[in-house]
Amino acid sequence: MSDQELLAGYVDTWWASVGDLVALLEELDPDDWAAPTDLAGWDVKAVASHAAHLESILAGGPDEAAEIADAPHITGPMGQFTEIGVVTRRDREPASIIEEIRSVTEARRASLAANPPSDPAAGADGLFGLIGWNLRTLLRNRPLDIWMHEQDIRRAVGRPGGMDSAGARHTADYLSETFGFIVGKRVAPPAGTTAVLAVEGSPTVAIEIGDDGRGRRLDAVPDAPTVRIDTDRESFIVMAGGRRAAEPGSVVVSGDQELGRRIVERLATTP
Repeated sequence: MSDQELLAGYVDTWWASVGDLVALLEELDPDDWAAPTDLAGWDVKAVASHAAHLESILAGGPDEAAEIADAPHITGPMGQFTEIGVVTRRDREPASIIEEIRSVTEARRASLAANPPSDPAAGADGLFGLIGWNLRTLLRNRPLDIWMHEQDIRRAVGRPGGMDSAGARHTADYLSETFGFIVGKRVAPPAGTTAVLAVEGSPTVAIEIGDDGRGRRLDAVPDAPTVRIDTDRESFIVMAGGRRAAEPGSVVVSGDQELGRRIVERLATTP
């Protein structure tokens, strides 16, 4: 696969995820917009507003500014930044937010189609470039972000679904790739430890801890690893996404139970 095809695949997955998010938002009842989500301090409207804000920026929209009050869920500069879109859209009607997401993403998709990205290592534009992201990182993260927020809303309003979409597969596979880092750096078991993560619907990940403490990806899944973690996609997503604990019984640990517990507790990789 060429670099351009790789990036085009990310764009296609993002676009499909945007369509799924917009379709969900259009189905919501008025009361649904005030439902609290797993993201501390944010209801459904806040999640949708945040998505609109980021996509507007990416489409070349104007910078936004707002006075951000102190709140327990706002920690650090990034938390203050992500709150801006919530504050600036607080008095907007839901239909206006939906239309904004639709219009700015259509504009961005048209721009990407007119000038297809081809260099994954090229610096991302604007804010994302300032924090050190390249095009590959940006384009790979957008479908993850959009799909994760679709799921935040689905859980908040009791409308499950979307677990077999392109965004779902992309996100689960992407987050699975952090398994070696989580085990090697966050849990730090002894060298020689082998660990397996089997998320339903995603490639099984097997790693071994080297003498340097890093989790090295194995080409084959060992028959008797030190620990093995089996779970379904939704349970993995809520854990790895830092949303909530998985439902009891949805995560099966084989082998070293204590090590498995420590790994599961540290799976969260994205707020």
